[in-house]
Amino acid sequence: MERSAWPKSLSSSRKREIQELCGQNPKKLRDAFDAHSQTGDHPRQPLFAGDLMVSVLGSFSTNTQSLSSGAESYKVFQVPSNAFVSSEVSKGSESVKSPVQRSPLESVKPPVQRSPVSILWEQPLVEAATAIYEGRVDVASKILRRLSSLLNPMSTSKQKLMGYMLSALKSRVSPIDYPPPVAELFTEDHVLSVRSLYDLSPCFKLGFMAANNPILEAASEQPSTNKLHVIDFDIGWEGQYYDLLDDLSMRQEGNQFTLKITALADSFYGEKRLRMLGDRLSLHAAQVKVRLVFNIVSQKLSELSRDSLGCEPEEVLAVNLAFKLYRMPDESVSAENTRNELLRRVKGLAPQVMTLAEQEMNGNTVPFPMRVEEALAYYGALLESIQSTVPRDKLKQERAEKGLGRKLGNLISCEGRDRVERCEVFGEWRARMGMAGFELKSLGRLVAKFLEAGFAFPLQKGFTVKEENGVVCFGWLGRTLTVASAWH
Repeated sequence: MERSAWPKSLSSSRKREIQELCGQNPKKLRDAFDAHSQTGDHPRQPLFAGDLMVSVLGSFSTNTQSLSSGAESYKVFQVPSNAFVSSEVSKGSESVKSPVQRSPLESVKPPVQRSPVSILWEQPLVEAATAIYEGRVDVASKILRRLSSLLNPMSTSKQKLMGYMLSALKSRVSPIDYPPPVAELFTEDHVLSVRSLYDLSPCFKLGFMAANNPILEAASEQPSTNKLHVIDFDIGWEGQYYDLLDDLSMRQEGNQFTLKITALADSFYGEKRLRMLGDRLSLHAAQVKVRLVFNIVSQKLSELSRDSLGCEPEEVLAVNLAFKLYRMPDESVSAENTRNELLRRVKGLAPQVMTLAEQEMNGNTVPFPMRVEEALAYYGALLESIQSTVPRDKLKQERAEKGLGRKLGNLISCEGRDRVERCEVFGEWRARMGMAGFELKSLGRLVAKFLEAGFAFPLQKGFTVKEENGVVCFGWLGRTLTVASAWH
């Protein structure tokens, strides 16, 4: 395949991807590439790789064309005016290990094969992020304007992902014209959207359910008492406690269990909402004949103690931190480091077990281009998994997806205290837990097998559950999305 001009900014891997596409539709794409590459490396008309790719895609005819990559098919819809390509989400495997340190401009790529067409769309976004990172805002703005003119109406998961990322990068470049989502993450609407996400996504729902097992195990290790006390710093999914009440009901043999739940009230989960939740749980507890004590506590982090939280000597104490820590500022934000401070305070409570569930995404302190590429992979898999859930609740799905758009927008467009979204991979959490004095308590293969077999609720094809080094990983098509673990 002879070329009249390959832009110097186009890497050899991108050349191979374009050549692969040309092999599927030789004349049409070859002619388009030749036409758009005539500017070559002219100093007054620089041709960036991302612009070239978008231009080539934009020159297709209006006919829908199928492009094959391996065993999968990818379709290009209405490319002349909108030039958007939909494709399968990457099918990869994310390891729950500490991230490898890379140079600022090195791309984060899952060890999987992705559609060249999908890469053609994502690559310009990463190039825009790299330009922002290097201070070349004019270059980033040019790429974003071009992509904005080509985006299709957001109907597929891939289209929604690209729309959310475009909005986030625009906010990063021009926060006055495109205000980033900060206060929106603390509204009632966002609370409802996160709750919808937990309801719809088995990866989150199973993360909560997996946390119940070590809590029940800790209670069974002390048969002399029938009192279980769970301190929850952020009740995200109330279904976790319905399941816990049911499990306790089945385990009690003539000796009624007492479950005490102490819920910490903060700006994200107000006292009024917690009271309503306590009333609902009390009704269910009465039905399953388990005694429930539901307490609401509003305290500063520095005031937390066993006495202030109502801990009693004869009860089994558990602390639940499911999907809480990633929103807390760490040492990269301020010297206060409330993330590590909370862990130290929890350790001081001397619980028999502490449960943790977090999203598996390297999105906290990595360089900005790597954060963007990681977000594209993670949110792409998550959005696709939500669209695949059957049966679908359209209203709940739309609410959850809008919430994900806000979360992604905050992750990409904000820094400092404004950036609430600070997810990390399990290796980072393991290091933090170790520094706070915690040791890993293996969840075991039986927990993973139980959840994978669908005893909790049927898992549809595509969702994965696996045990790895004592923790349980939940994912979509091999990409780990959440990880549940227990500590003592």
